[in-house]
Amino acid sequence: MPLPQSPHLSQFLLSETSIGSGLRRSNLPILQPQTLHLGHLPTVEPSIHLPLCHKSLPDALILLLSSPRPCTRQGSGVSVPGSGATIFALSSGHGRCGIAVIRTSGPASGHALRSLTAPRDLPPARSACLRLLSHPRSGEPLDRALVLWFPGPQSFTGEDCAEFHVHGGPAVVSGVLQALGSVPGLRPAEAGEFTRRAFAHGKLSLTEVEGLADLIHAETEAQRRQALRQLDGELGHLCHGWARTLTKALAHVEAYIDFGEDDNLEEGVLEQANSEVRELQLALGAHLRDARRGQRLRSGAHVVVAGPPNAGKSSLVNLLSRKPVSIVSPEPGTTRDVLETPVDLAGFPALLSDTAGLREGAGPVEQEGVRRARERLEQADLILAVLDASDLASPSSCNFLDTVVAPAGAGSPNGNSQRLLLVLNKSDLLPPGGPDPSPNLRPHLLLSCLTGEGLDGLLEALRKELAEVCGDPSTGPPLLTRARHQHHLQGCLDALGHYTQTKDLALAAEALRLARGHLARITGGGGTEEILDIIFRDFCVGK
Repeated sequence: MPLPQSPHLSQFLLSETSIGSGLRRSNLPILQPQTLHLGHLPTVEPSIHLPLCHKSLPDALILLLSSPRPCTRQGSGVSVPGSGATIFALSSGHGRCGIAVIRTSGPASGHALRSLTAPRDLPPARSACLRLLSHPRSGEPLDRALVLWFPGPQSFTGEDCAEFHVHGGPAVVSGVLQALGSVPGLRPAEAGEFTRRAFAHGKLSLTEVEGLADLIHAETEAQRRQALRQLDGELGHLCHGWARTLTKALAHVEAYIDFGEDDNLEEGVLEQANSEVRELQLALGAHLRDARRGQRLRSGAHVVVAGPPNAGKSSLVNLLSRKPVSIVSPEPGTTRDVLETPVDLAGFPALLSDTAGLREGAGPVEQEGVRRARERLEQADLILAVLDASDLASPSSCNFLDTVVAPAGAGSPNGNSQRLLLVLNKSDLLPPGGPDPSPNLRPHLLLSCLTGEGLDGLLEALRKELAEVCGDPSTGPPLLTRARHQHHLQGCLDALGHYTQTKDLALAAEALRLARGHLARITGGGGTEEILDIIFRDFCVGK
């Protein structure tokens, strides 16, 4: 039974021309309307002329669906509240400092710069010049400062921008900010407004904006590396590559719907689209399986220190956090609640939890602490199991080995074992040069929290484990650092699942369009104002 013909492509083709066994329709014309609609596909500019005698019809459609100006970065199309105004803010943070940076963005930036440096003219673009800053109304000198002029669109926001590098005393900063506020057309910036304008003018994609926010908040080396990769556009480029694959597959399906009964299509068009979709499903599935790693890298892995009473857990927490987080006492059962502190472990962010010693027969308060400790163990990304190296034969040590260490090593029925590092503390109590106190134990590390001996080996082991838990930001594909990324990739994968299951080509094309929409939302296309508000709210006022 012939497939139903959809009119929305074939109506745009011109006269037929016989060219032997080649394509019958010779060219796609320069269309008269201002936009060309291909089903539900995005509009493209009409000034395109494609000779089909050199390309198959699906390839011509792919070119037609692609941007006619690939080297020009387009704006996001997102409206910016109050975008006609010129904004100003302190960008270098509050407090006394050697140099403070104040910047403006908007059409009145040049006027503001002239007003504060009168009677001098604007400095050369992107060149630092020393100027005397004066109040525009009273003429009172404010400071001698370096000023820079960034005419748009060659600026961070895409608008005219000016920067004032002033001395960082509070009185100087306050005086310059008040002077800028007196210039007509200027107002104080809102949190994240500079970056939001850069996004609105196509200077940054949404994933790059998130990378910039993560870079500002990065506290560890791993977080810094990951943020830089995302700011450089690696995640955005990956999503754009996936979107191009979907565009090609969609063009093949649309072409088959419109011209499946003609001789214009090469054989195997649908098979090629199906193959590309299957490959994309595998790639998306692999990234989704690693999604938790990127989120751990951004927010911190949960590392739980556990063991029997008096094994030195609190001493280890204090040693790793470099501050007295927990009370240390020779009396067993000192820690009765979960104490948590964020730390930098071998360059990775972690939330370190000190827990109550695991034992039976204690009082009701300590038993509540033991219950909470076991609850934290179930939630842990990594367990630091601590035992007293000089007391491995005690009932509490043996019970801990049987109930915590052995199950973690055995793993679950599905093959996923919980990560655990076994640390034998108090190695300073062992006889020097003596044999290993525990030759039958699983691989372990010897440590003395008192002398610090063995700490370097523990930190190296932590680095390797956390690289597996959080992902190594220096290698491999870019990580998914936010739940938003995971949500849209899962939506894209679900839509591709509908594509592979449906027998109706029109529904298959719609599924591909839906999948492309999810990918577009990752980089900022089609995002709602509510989502954008949440993202830009993470920025400080001057960014």
